[in-house]
Amino acid sequence: MLLNEAVYNLKRSAIREFSALARKTPGCIALTLGEPDFDTPEPIREQAGKSLENHETHYIENNGSPDLRVKIAEFETQRHGFACDQSQVIVTAGATEALFVSLFGVLNPGDEVIIPMPAFVLYEEIVKLCRAKTVPLDISQSGFQIDGDRLRSLITEKTKAIVLNSPNNPTGTILSEESLRAIHDAVKGRDIFVICDDVYRELVYTDSYHSFTEFDDIRDQTILVQSFSKPYAMTGWRMGYMIAPPDVKERLELIHQFIVVSTPAPFQKAAIRALDYDNVVLKESYRKRRAYVLDRLDRMGLSYPEPLGAFYVFPCIRDLGLDSATFCRRMISEAGLAATPGACFGSEGYIRITYCYSDSQLKEGLDRLESFVSKLRSANGLS
Repeated sequence: MLLNEAVYNLKRSAIREFSALARKTPGCIALTLGEPDFDTPEPIREQAGKSLENHETHYIENNGSPDLRVKIAEFETQRHGFACDQSQVIVTAGATEALFVSLFGVLNPGDEVIIPMPAFVLYEEIVKLCRAKTVPLDISQSGFQIDGDRLRSLITEKTKAIVLNSPNNPTGTILSEESLRAIHDAVKGRDIFVICDDVYRELVYTDSYHSFTEFDDIRDQTILVQSFSKPYAMTGWRMGYMIAPPDVKERLELIHQFIVVSTPAPFQKAAIRALDYDNVVLKESYRKRRAYVLDRLDRMGLSYPEPLGAFYVFPCIRDLGLDSATFCRRMISEAGLAATPGACFGSEGYIRITYCYSDSQLKEGLDRLESFVSKLRSANGLS
């Protein structure tokens, strides 16, 4: 026990564990990772190549190049109405670092963080490292939306932050205007930060999407986290950003400085190019795959919360007689298909299927899912 005792309570990512198990299983198809099957678009790659040719390989400012920060502020202000200044921007090593910096910066040991569940496992693990406490808000019983009364019942004098992820990983659902208003009314004027993990915002399949960042009267409590990974197929670049109130950002940038110094110099102009790139081809591909997957699940008789964004769907398996981890392990060994158990996102009785894979992989994977589900129903006398 020579290490920081907080590290002994950390859990390994079940997404990675089931992906690894799939790799060890010959012929297994994995629909586990949120990894776009597209390469980073050529204009973005070309810009990175030009930066290398121009010897842009030296230290840059800790918070990112001035040009990129200005571009990010303009992008958020003009495209999404989140009025901000480049001085509020920190360019981070993906959304992961932005989330760590945000939570580490606002939490003291013993503080509480409300996390609507199901949720990406990363949030809870960062809270553990901060020696704070996760307070789960189960939204699976309220249509995957926020119940204002339930939220208020969880707020205590120790509540320091709420983490929102909309579109959501693992469900693909988006928070309604009513849910966002409930959160706003519950935290406005309190010493509570709302950390908006909006990394799937550019992958939305409805015109009714709204972000919590649209509330102008609560900007001093709002921290926005964004990533280049998903909308521009840049997962391996590890580029993201965060935008925080000026006095908060002034402290958070020091954490960022001492963790990574800065993001890679050759990627600064490429990130600027990404914000100018129209990702309509990628988005429409995901939209078509989404329609195919939902049609197949409907025909299997598997229900799911409607995924209006991202590239995940969260079908319910409660009537099939297995917990989600057992279901996923057996599906790998018996059907050659890997998905991620809902339990790892805090919601038992579901599995997460990722549809950012090729059409052929999705067809074969869903054929295998259909066969496995039929087998379980027959074994349980449900067919």
